[in-house]
Amino acid sequence: MTTSMSALHLAAAYRSGEVSPVDAARDALAAIEQIDGGINAFCHLDPESTLTSAREAADRYRRGEPLGPLDGVPTSIKDIFYTRGVPTLRGSHLLADKPDAADPAAWPDDAPVTAATREAGCVVIGKTTTPEFAWKGVTDNTLTGIARNPHDPALTPGGSSGGAAAAVAAGLGQLALGTDGGGSVRIPAAFCGIVAFKPTYGVIPMFPSSPFGTLAHAGPMTRTVADTAAFMDVLLRPDPRDWSAVPARATTPGPGGYLASATEGARRGDRPLEGLRVAYSATLGFGRNDDDVEREVTRAVGVLEALGARVDAVDPRVSDPVDAFHVLWFAGLAAVLAPHGPGAIDRVDPSMREALGRYRDYSAADYLDAVAVRMALGATMADFHRDYDLLVTPTTPIPAFAAGSDVPPGWHSPDWTSWTPYTYPFNMTQQPALSIPCGITDAGLPVGLQLVGPRFEDRLVVRAGAALEAALGSAAGAPSGGVVPVPRIHAGAPGGDRP
Repeated sequence: MTTSMSALHLAAAYRSGEVSPVDAARDALAAIEQIDGGINAFCHLDPESTLTSAREAADRYRRGEPLGPLDGVPTSIKDIFYTRGVPTLRGSHLLADKPDAADPAAWPDDAPVTAATREAGCVVIGKTTTPEFAWKGVTDNTLTGIARNPHDPALTPGGSSGGAAAAVAAGLGQLALGTDGGGSVRIPAAFCGIVAFKPTYGVIPMFPSSPFGTLAHAGPMTRTVADTAAFMDVLLRPDPRDWSAVPARATTPGPGGYLASATEGARRGDRPLEGLRVAYSATLGFGRNDDDVEREVTRAVGVLEALGARVDAVDPRVSDPVDAFHVLWFAGLAAVLAPHGPGAIDRVDPSMREALGRYRDYSAADYLDAVAVRMALGATMADFHRDYDLLVTPTTPIPAFAAGSDVPPGWHSPDWTSWTPYTYPFNMTQQPALSIPCGITDAGLPVGLQLVGPRFEDRLVVRAGAALEAALGSAAGAPSGGVVPVPRIHAGAPGGDRP
């Protein structure tokens, strides 16, 4: 089966004639048929369209004219991004209940990332599940149900790109597109044992603009850093609809693209990170980790030293910006509901309704104060990176917890931000951040490590991540050499809980 292959290995097999894009598409669809009833990664499939795209890719390979290094690779798209001819319902009855919601003509546009993915020849498998309007760090909603973790379907895959992460980890496509407004590609990457990258804000164009403003990034989710890098090279396609996008040349200069940087970083038999200045902060000065998480991340940091990096245990001089993040976040969430009328709040995810009850009444002055906190945090981190090329933290302080809840059982706070303190600060600062698998807990669950760089040093982050991934190998518990074996969930057992 091709489902266990990485994207780049799969494309190499296409070029050699060993397998065909049609084989890979059929394998992915068969795996979805067998597995997805238990994890609920997908909310929309169109097998006929998928196979048509795969046949077109196969014809290009037969002619020796592939569109690029990812032509024909099975890919999923989070149900936040516009996709021409396909409903983008964002996990919400507010959109699904509109009279023309199911009409393909009502969805005439591709988002920039969707267009770039098609132009690269990727074979779109389907759209993946998200919490309503991607508002929280787990993946469930009243429209499509609860998404579950391939490592243990009783657990959450994280969110808000949880369906995307579950699909990649379970072998339901090699590539996935996600969004990240407070950790939404990195959290599920850590929980599911895959790779995800939040680039510097503006490097990947976004349209329509997110209601969460410049907190929200688009990002690739894959099984290997090299696949992430190759996907980044695809997603840099400029799009004039995003006025805030930055030109690709604004990222780290040098020959080649992201894939070249990953290839450089993954060299074996030498010290590829010689001289790199790395700060290791286990808690950012305000978090608290499960023992298993801190053990695995600390071990991986030791591997960075063996690769030549100079590592200092040091916290940035920051305090937890969660209060300011909440102002920015929930002001955006309230703006999402406003066009749907005063009764909209009664029709949304109950936990969203409760959260908006706690965080709804902000003034313009509160918003400007939050922006000031954000600007100060960005300035502090820019100063910090004068001394350190990279900052390393755990991606999350805890592993995956029970599915169907916004927080772990018995948790001290109802807010999803309370258990992921190391992700949202870097949406506020807009810095590039990469999550890679670095180990497993005693219970066999993945642990993620986060590499954070200065703004626009995206390729440096990717290079370091590839070097660390190569050195950690299978010890990280990542599914890069295969896919997570997901038990088929039968009636009466915990499943995707689709409404």
